[in-house]
Amino acid sequence: MEETDRSPSDDVAPAAELPGGRARPKTDKSELTRALILDTAMRMFQERGYNKTTMRAIATEAGVSVGNAYYYFASKEFLIQGFYDRMTHEHAVDTHAKMAGVTDFSKRLEIALTSWVDCAAPYHEFASQFFRTAADPDSPLSPFSNESHPARATAVAIFDEVLNGSDLAPKLDAELAELLPDLLWLHLMIVVLYWVFDRTDDTERTRNFVKRCTPLVAKVVSLSRYRVFRPLVRDAKGLIHDFILPTFISSQKSSGGGAEAPQDTATAAEPVAKVPAKRAAKRAAKKASRAQ
Repeated sequence: MEETDRSPSDDVAPAAELPGGRARPKTDKSELTRALILDTAMRMFQERGYNKTTMRAIATEAGVSVGNAYYYFASKEFLIQGFYDRMTHEHAVDTHAKMAGVTDFSKRLEIALTSWVDCAAPYHEFASQFFRTAADPDSPLSPFSNESHPARATAVAIFDEVLNGSDLAPKLDAELAELLPDLLWLHLMIVVLYWVFDRTDDTERTRNFVKRCTPLVAKVVSLSRYRVFRPLVRDAKGLIHDFILPTFISSQKSSGGGAEAPQDTATAAEPVAKVPAKRAAKRAAKKASRAQ
């Protein structure tokens, strides 16, 4: 049974909460404490397994009180959410660096997908334990949950960069370009699912899967710019607006309603449904600028 004493220690000032009760650090000291707890948890999950690691054990190993551990992470599940946030940020930084100077859309997409596999590699051994929890639609670890919104928004922004930095972006139908980052994020979810169950050395099959499927995905996206494919593009747009985006919104409401997302980036702070519209506005402004 997990401990329920959640009062912070006297040396920690009250802080605003992130979705799901995660405290937002306000000082360098509190940020270091939060990072220490998260690092300790990740190491213990690797050593003991997720299910056998308790919040009390994590707090003891980190040298903090149980109340302090619960102050920063409302439950063990939110330690994983903190891990998602961190890894997504690392994925974004790594992808951005590796895509520098690359304009081919297919190559940029492969870089982004392979970068995720590289960043997630140290945690593959216990990924299946996370997946069992994340597969529960009521779990805060679900990729569609309100708690996952910051990491999801950051991941979608990665694929927005993949597209907009490529030589393909100006050629695409505006309707598809608006939704493509979200579609590519869903493609990443397929790669993640394959990766979870991959037992080959260094997840070699997943890496080969990325290499084989990326050119195919890029070719389909490239073909969409031709007029004959416009009806399919409109169908895809309708599918996303009718089924995918409402899922994001309803999960936000059911997981906490008005919980405020982190303000670290403009993208993460916006409702998911508004992000594609903002991208479309930016592209329209760029086209108008080039036309002048």
